[in-house]
Amino acid sequence: MRAGVEGFTRHGYDGIGVREIAQTAGVTAMLVNRYFGSKEGLFAEVVEASMADRTVLTDDPATLARDLAAALVRRTAPHADDLDPFLLMLRSAPNPRAAEILRAGIEKHVEAHVLDVAPESRGTERAAMALSVVAGFWLMRKVIGSTSLNGADEAALVRTLEQLFTLLLHP
Repeated sequence: MRAGVEGFTRHGYDGIGVREIAQTAGVTAMLVNRYFGSKEGLFAEVVEASMADRTVLTDDPATLARDLAAALVRRTAPHADDLDPFLLMLRSAPNPRAAEILRAGIEKHVEAHVLDVAPESRGTERAAMALSVVAGFWLMRKVIGSTSLNGADEAALVRTLEQLFTLLLHP
């Protein structure tokens, strides 16, 4: 499984095949297909495993906006490690089937968790909008390397994001 996570994260769904993943894992492509059925099946398991782990979301409704803002700023700092689920999403989303699998994983694990912690956003598009802010901020700060975001005072970034997440998740 780890070879699948690393392969799809590094190269995206279209950039790597089962043979390369199997070789990295020290097994045959036939064995990978036996356990996962296909490249798509392996990718679905990778998404399931990657999205189930919470990296920026917390469980406390009272501090969700603040905790989410702080974790997002911390995890996107220039010196921070890359985050597999985000890069997996970014590099694989251009493939329509991979995008469907990603959407299902995000809705099942990430969006559902936001709705559980911030139930007042249920029945609206607000949880998805908050996740879009997360993805956009991550892209601009960590991948693009926005000079403005990377040069900004981190406490100020946290305060601004907290206000935005409060507006979206606690209307």
